[in-house]
Amino acid sequence: MTNHKSNLLTNEERRVAVYSGTGRPTEPSNVTPETPLGELDLNWREHDLPERFRTKHVHRLHPYLGKFIPQLVEVFLRKYFRPGQTVLDPFAGSGTTLVQANELGVNAVGYDVSAFNVLLARAKTKHYDVTCVKREILDILEKVRGMAGSEAYQPTLWSLDGSHVRSDILDASEYLNQWFAPQALHELIAYRELIENYDDQDILKVILSRSARSARLTTHFDLDFPKVPQTEPYWCYKHQRICVPTTSAIQFLKRYSLDTIRRIEEFALLRTNASVTVLNEDSRLSSLPVVDGLITSPPYVGLIDYHEQHRYAYELLGLKDQREFEIGAAKRGSSQKAQREYQESIAQVFDRACKVMPSGSPLIVIAGDKYGLYDEIARLCNVQVEAMIQRHVNRRTGRRSSEFYESIFVWRKP
Repeated sequence: MTNHKSNLLTNEERRVAVYSGTGRPTEPSNVTPETPLGELDLNWREHDLPERFRTKHVHRLHPYLGKFIPQLVEVFLRKYFRPGQTVLDPFAGSGTTLVQANELGVNAVGYDVSAFNVLLARAKTKHYDVTCVKREILDILEKVRGMAGSEAYQPTLWSLDGSHVRSDILDASEYLNQWFAPQALHELIAYRELIENYDDQDILKVILSRSARSARLTTHFDLDFPKVPQTEPYWCYKHQRICVPTTSAIQFLKRYSLDTIRRIEEFALLRTNASVTVLNEDSRLSSLPVVDGLITSPPYVGLIDYHEQHRYAYELLGLKDQREFEIGAAKRGSSQKAQREYQESIAQVFDRACKVMPSGSPLIVIAGDKYGLYDEIARLCNVQVEAMIQRHVNRRTGRRSSEFYESIFVWRKP
């Protein structure tokens, strides 16, 4: 076994300088096990790594806040893992690590307490019969389009007092009735009720969820964090004109059905036979299999409620809500107490992960360490600190424009 202690960097050397705007960022496919960490420039700018590459194939089957880009995962998979080995992601999120591992022939195991995250990751990584899944996606779409075109499903104006609302909508949850116009909710419910007639149900549920996200009564520029339903025309910062709330979901069901087929076809040409396992469990408590290392992006403390951001999916699909098990949830804030609890929970996961990997195995942790919590986390789980790379995330989504940096911690099991 290699003595990794001899390769440890000094405190000063651990902190790789932030990209200054000169030089050439790292091309992930060029990375090998011999590539020095100090030569990695991971500060890709927009023209270095356009959006269409950051969201390639199944990575964009559904929007997801807080995910890391696949190219970042690819760099560390190529450097630290070989085909046939197994990588663990104890905070699997939307499945980025799992997808990229499969693409490179690395087996992957992921855990997440969010039922929606697990649904999404499984839908992304399933080995589909492309012809069959395409047929099912188009068939259910055609059935719903036929229903939407019937007289019974013609669009109607809605009112806040519940008039002009059909019985199936009245039976829906308060949240669904509040956030969707009647016509849109009719179409989404119709699609949902048909799903049980098909084999590839997870991918159909993802299409339904993605369509519901866009069909909500919200402004076009605030799909991430809508606060109250938008029922009146409004000035749209995205389109620079007056827009009106959507009254129908069928156009989104069509758009995302076709987009999903294309993305599945693209990934089918790249995927391997490496295994992928995704479990809806708390990695602090679950029994972990033997693995060769870890690549993950843990939740940030006090920033995102991962269940709430997909509330529409939980309501439509009847998914089990386990938000009480989220680590660092936004509703708990970022007080000193919250930070300590966060450190203890994250360290507990990494400590348990170390018990199922050989000595010298890598732990690659990507985090926005705004509060400087990860030095203590490393101490609590007794890992060897090999390096910390600070990365400038210079592409922002939505209307956010502030500077943002994330840290990549490279640790080893002693």
